[in-house]
Formats: sequence, structure tokens, C-alpha cells
Amino acid sequence: MTNNDIAPIGLLTGKIVLITGASRGIGAAAATLFASEGAAVVLAARGTDALDRIVGEIRADGGVADAVTLDLADRASIRAAVGRVEELHGRLDGAFNNGATIQQPGPLDTTSDEDLDEQFAVNFRAHWTAMTAEAALMRHHGGGAIVNTSSIGSRRANPALPAYGAMKRALNSITETAAVTWAGQGIRVNGITPGGTATEMIDAWEAATPGVVDHITASSPLGRMAEPREVAEVAAWLLSDRASMVTGAIVPVDGGAGA
Repeated sequence: MTNNDIAPIGLLTGKIVLITGASRGIGAAAATLFASEGAAVVLAARGTDALDRIVGEIRADGGVADAVTLDLADRASIRAAVGRVEELHGRLDGAFNNGATIQQPGPLDTTSDEDLDEQFAVNFRAHWTAMTAEAALMRHHGGGAIVNTSSIGSRRANPALPAYGAMKRALNSITETAAVTWAGQGIRVNGITPGGTATEMIDAWEAATPGVVDHITASSPLGRMAEPREVAEVAAWLLSDRASMVTGAIVPVDGGAGA
């Protein structure tokens, strides 16, 4: 049985869930999965054409989905996207902060100021802003759950992607801090650290640095990269009531590569 053959069990039935970075990769897989598990999903990304296609597919399957434009580098855009969820549904039960950008691969001393600034804005500050806005809406309705997509590259030295790794490690820190800060308000906050996953981001890295995919595959005890759906499955569980005692966790989804 492949992961795609697993039948939905209503894991997220009745929940309103926002997904950033939903136009492709893990976010797009999460949109389809969460909807099949019963969530009403709001998909956010810069590329609305791709979002509209995914929304159409979910609706055609009987699911509830809407799209909102989101620029993670723009704090006002992030807050407006969360506001749009409130307009559509009146509340927010779950948020999967998954949007990210890759840096130009290369050593720390050749990473440009512009790359560093973009990594800070999109891979760290955007999550800070999103979590704060999401939590403000959640606490009006008794709480909720937030999952942030970090990276296996946050767990150790990352000489090929130094700014990316640094911002993802910082994301782990604010994930844990938010979990402790908001626990009393019924808001759980967790992170996931995917390893090599078959997405456009990996394709771009492979194009810039040929051999990366072979290296990632060889470093995985399971002997392969993850499919985006497999990563989304972990986020779905963390957003569900099944994970009611899990908060402040940074969960590896890497086929054992970080073990």
C-alpha cells in the first residue's frame, strides 16, 4: 500500500485550517489531504492561478476550499490573509505555516546581503507574524493548533544553505516559545523538520548544485525522498485532536536521515 492509498478517517472534520505556501509541494499536498480529512481549507500563496486550480479540484470532490493571495515578505499581506479567514468562516482552528523560499546555494561567506534579508523575511519573520495573527483569532474561539514547517537543515550545520538553515533553526525556537507562551490559551504549536522531499524546491537546488538529490537519497535510511503527501500527513495529525497532548515538539519527517 502506498501512502496515497490510505483512506481518509475524518481526522480534521469540522475544522477551519489555513495553509500557507499552498500552491505547490507540501502545501498543495496538505490542501488536498486536509480537505479529504474533513477540514474547510483556506489556501494562501502568491500564485493564485495554481491555488484556483487546487480549490477547484477540492470543491469538485465535495470539499470546502477558498484561496487568498499572500506575500510572505509583506507583514500586512499576512495579517490580511488571516483576516480573510475570519471573514469567510468566523474562526480559525488550525494553521499550517508552510511557505518558504530557498537561498542561492553556496558557502556562508558568499551568501549575499539580499539573500540573507529574504531568508529572514520569508523563512523567519513571516512565521512570527503569521503565528501571532493566527493565535489572536484562535484565542477568541477557545484555541487551536499551529504547525510550522522547518527543515532537517535546522538541526545541524548547513554549509550549503547557511542562511536558510539559520532561519529554520530560529523558527524552531519561536515554535517552542509560542507553545509555552500560548499553552494556557488552548493553542498548541509544533514544528516539523522534513528531510529531502520531492518538491520544486529540491528541483531548484538540484539544478543549482547537481548531485544533491542523489546525496539526499543516499543519506536516508529509508533509501528515498519523501513524497509531499507523507510530510502533510504528519502535519494533519499534529493539527488534529488526536495530538491533544503534543505541543512544543519539533517532529522529524526525514526517513531517519537525522537519526
